[in-house]
Amino acid sequence: MRKNSGTLNASLARVISELGHTDELVVTDAGLPIPAGVERIDLALTANVPRFLECLDVVLAEVEAEGAIAASEIAEHSPELLEALKDRLGSHGIPLELVPHTEFKQRTRNSRAAVRSGEFTPYANVILVAGVVY
Repeated sequence: MRKNSGTLNASLARVISELGHTDELVVTDAGLPIPAGVERIDLALTANVPRFLECLDVVLAEVEAEGAIAASEIAEHSPELLEALKDRLGSHGIPLELVPHTEFKQRTRNSRAAVRSGEFTPYANVILVAGVVY
């Protein structure tokens, strides 16, 4: 068993360890379609368990990210979540880019993996772009 309080999920810990500069990792809600060929790390248990922001917090604690992308529709459909997302990313110095949802879904095709939460809030998805620690 790991001694520190890092990621306990073996698949998630492995993917985080394997990320290289500019690799992309998606943290998703329960409904985002995950493209064939993108590894699925399914943490969803039931509706809203675990929450998107809980999953994002765990990932952000371990991933050096230089950018993030979300669907612009989040501003209209889930404005409170957008503010929480901006706060979380901002506290790590990560800029957020908003793109149309169709473009967001296309972009997920290039992701290293998708971490699926149980979140039922619309547009609770973000692509993290890995940075470097040096």
